[in-house]
Amino acid sequence: MGFSEADWEAIWLTLRLASTVTVLLLVIGTPIAWWLARTRSRWKGPVGAIVALPLVLPPTVLGFYLLLVMGPNGPVGQLTQALGLGTLPFTFRGLVVASLFYSMPFVVQPIQNAIEALGERPLEVAATLRAGPWDRFFTVVLPLAKPGFVTASILGFAHTVGEFGVILMIGGNIPGETRVVSVQIYDRVEALEYAQAHWLAGAMLLFSFVVLLGLYVFQHRRPRAGLRYWV
Repeated sequence: MGFSEADWEAIWLTLRLASTVTVLLLVIGTPIAWWLARTRSRWKGPVGAIVALPLVLPPTVLGFYLLLVMGPNGPVGQLTQALGLGTLPFTFRGLVVASLFYSMPFVVQPIQNAIEALGERPLEVAATLRAGPWDRFFTVVLPLAKPGFVTASILGFAHTVGEFGVILMIGGNIPGETRVVSVQIYDRVEALEYAQAHWLAGAMLLFSFVVLLGLYVFQHRRPRAGLRYWV
């Protein structure tokens, strides 16, 4: 016995979701991490707390409020309907939006810590050589903070793969649209199909172990920065 057609469908949908969310989070999370790492604004604490909120907030609570905001009577739902996009809940797009919020701290914090560890000196030297802001970012920050970006990508991808509560609240259980691996395992257990659930759960367990092992090995080989890449 192995994976059924429905299992494979859930696996590919999960990989598609995790890949999309990881790319978007790197684009959205990098400027947020840059600002948090370098600002002295009094808003740094509140903004950092909002970014880190999913670390302590129950997923169902986050999913509930996102459902209200993106629903037909919510502000985002009314906007998307006015634009002819319909509503986001119970669609793949809705899963992407919800996952962006839920996985954000796992991408922002490693990048923020890596940028903070650089200090001011490398950027000051680059500025004296007349390097512009974009040049300094791409030629100084990205190479030196690469371990943080790699860790952020891995953690963001892995965390999105393992989502359940937010996914179920926002996406429900629609085959081929919102039924990801975690929901598929729940369905198998609910139907008392423990053998099939073992295959999926075992694959998730192996995946999680490989991800964590890879992170430990990667960070062990790069001890010079002495960074903590996640809370």
